[in-house]
Amino acid sequence: MNAGSLSRRIQVQREIQVTGPGGVVSTEWEDFGPTLFARRRDMSDAERVVAAHWENRLVSRFVIRDSAFARSIRRADRLMHEGMAYEIDGIKELPFDRAFLEITAWTEDTL
Repeated sequence: MNAGSLSRRIQVQREIQVTGPGGVVSTEWEDFGPTLFARRRDMSDAERVVAAHWENRLVSRFVIRDSAFARSIRRADRLMHEGMAYEIDGIKELPFDRAFLEITAWTEDTL
């Protein structure tokens, strides 16, 4: 893999607590860190069947460059990509190239 294949842009968001009028505490999503270049590959139907992920959702794998910031991304965060919010299922180092991390995430938004 090379950096040239990272043609998509993603934004990591982190949930924060906000105190509103009357002291009411609520949660919101806030952009966290810089916008990242990524490669996106959607999970195929065959992969979804094998993994028992046959819900009505889009499961995608995003590959990003490894960095101190990338290693601070947590499963509790989410990704914004092309106007859709993706919940993070897992983050792992690519076995063949330690310079990249793979984030598996899903969305129920429609394309």
